[in-house]
Amino acid sequence: MDNTCQVYEDEIQSLEEEIKLLTEQYKDIQQESTFYSEKEILMAIKSFQGEFQGESKGYGSPSDLKAQLESLEADLSFLMKFTGIQFTRHSKKTVERTRNRTVQKHRLSGTCYSLSFQLEFQLLEMQDEEKVSSVITDLCIVMESGEDLNVSEFVSRTEEHGDLLTFFRSLSSYAEWYEHRRRTFLHFK
Repeated sequence: MDNTCQVYEDEIQSLEEEIKLLTEQYKDIQQESTFYSEKEILMAIKSFQGEFQGESKGYGSPSDLKAQLESLEADLSFLMKFTGIQFTRHSKKTVERTRNRTVQKHRLSGTCYSLSFQLEFQLLEMQDEEKVSSVITDLCIVMESGEDLNVSEFVSRTEEHGDLLTFFRSLSSYAEWYEHRRRTFLHFK
C-alpha cells in the first residue's frame, strides 16, 4: 500500500513541476506579447497580409522573391567559404522591452574551419528620434583553444571590450592557419 502511495505522490510531484515549468513559459510568452499594443499588432498583421498577397512595396512577383532569395543564399554561401564561419545554432530571448530600449539575450554556436565556438551576450538597443544604437554587454566566449595562451588572452580581451567584429575577423584568420598547421602535422605523422 505504501509503495502505491509513493508512486502516486511521485507522479503528483512530477505533474506539479511540469505545471510550474509551463506556467513560467506562459509568463515569458505573455511578457513578450504585452510589449506590443493592440494597434501595433493589427498593423503588423495587415503588413504581413499585404506582403503575403504581394501588395507590399518593392517585392513584385513570386519569381522576383525567389531570385532575391537565391541571391541571398549565394551571398551567404560565399561568406561561409570566404570566412570559414558556419553558425550551427542561434537562440534569442527578449529580456526587456520598452518604447525606446530593448535588451535581448543571444546564444550562438558554430564552427570556423575545424574550431568550434560558443558565444553568449546581451544586445542593448536604444532608439532616439533619429537613430538606433546597439551595445553588446555580458559577452562570454567559449572556444577550443587547447593550451594556446595567446588565444585565451585574446578571448579575455574580446570579452572585456565586447567587440564581436574583431573576434570574428581574428577567429577566421586564426582558424584558417590552425587548420593548415593541423594538416601539416598530420602529414608528417
